[in-house]
Amino acid sequence: MGKFGYSATLLKEFFRFARAHKAYWIVPLVVVLGLMVALIAVGQFSAPFIYTLF
Repeated sequence: MGKFGYSATLLKEFFRFARAHKAYWIVPLVVVLGLMVALIAVGQFSAPFIYTLF
């Protein structure tokens, strides 16, 4: 199983925990952290291409 498989399993466990313990405040926290990670990853990937334009 690759990195994404483990990440998907971890997300499933978070959502199962939130549902079982009625801790729904965890869901927006995980979503925001995931968006921040995606933004950083896209920024790291696209930075060399942006620098070549200027």
